[in-house]
Amino acid sequence: MAILTLKKEDQIVSIDGGELISYRVSGHEFIHQKGEPGWRNSDTEMFPIIGPTNEAGFRVQTPRGPAVQDQHGLLREMTYALLEQTGTKAVFQKQYKAETPVKNAKYPKKSTEEWLSWPYDFTFTKTVQLTKEGLEVVFGIAGAEGMPFMLGYHPAFALYDKEVAIVANGLEISIPEVMAVGSRAMPLLDTQSILLKGKRNLRLTTTGFSHFMLWTEVANMVCLEPITFYPYAVAQDQLHQGFDLFEKGVREYGIQLTPA
Repeated sequence: MAILTLKKEDQIVSIDGGELISYRVSGHEFIHQKGEPGWRNSDTEMFPIIGPTNEAGFRVQTPRGPAVQDQHGLLREMTYALLEQTGTKAVFQKQYKAETPVKNAKYPKKSTEEWLSWPYDFTFTKTVQLTKEGLEVVFGIAGAEGMPFMLGYHPAFALYDKEVAIVANGLEISIPEVMAVGSRAMPLLDTQSILLKGKRNLRLTTTGFSHFMLWTEVANMVCLEPITFYPYAVAQDQLHQGFDLFEKGVREYGIQLTPA
C-alpha cells in the first residue's frame, strides 16, 4: 500500500498502511518519526487486550476459554485494507475470523508464542480525517455479542525542547517524570482531555475512552495513549478483569488532535 497524503489548508497528514506517520501543521511535525530514538513505530492500536501477557504464559481468559495473546493483542500484527480515500479522509479496516492463527512478530526473540489467536470474529475500522479544528482518528469495532475486549490507541509525539509538559486534571507532568515510571507507563485515570505543552501545543480529546497512559524512555518523544483500561491495575493472569463486553452494532472510540 502506497503512502497516502491528506491535506486541508495548512495541515498535511501522511499514512503508511494505516499507520499515522506524519501530522504537520504550518510545517511543524507533531508525530515521532521512525528511525529516531525511542520507538520503532509512530502509532498502533492495542486490541483486544492492552498490556503484557508473558507472566501469564501468554494466555488471557475469555468466556470461550484461554486465548493466546502477546503484548497489546493481535490486531497490531494484522494488515489494514484501504476502504476509502478522499483529499481529507482515509478509512482502513482489519477483519478477523475466530481462531485464525496470526504470526507473532515478537517470536522467537521476545516471545515463546509463534502464533496468536482470538476465539471471536471481529471487524476493526480506523478512520483518519482532517477537519477545520485538527486531526480526528475514529475506531469502529463490530464483533460477536458478548465478546470481551479492551482498546487502546498508541500514538507517539515528537518533542523538541526540555520544557515540554503534559497538562491534565490540574497537574503539569514533566517528561522526566514519565520516564521515571518505566515500562509500566504512567496512568492518568478518568481523563478524556490532555494538553501536550511545548514548542507547539497540542490538545488531545477523546470519546469512548476512559483513561490515558503515558510512556517514553527518551527525551525526544512521548506516547500519549487513550485506553479503556489501565492494564497494570491487575496481575497479568487477571487481565480479563479489565474487559468490556461487546453488544450489538458498532462501538466507536475517537481522539481529536487540536493544535493550539
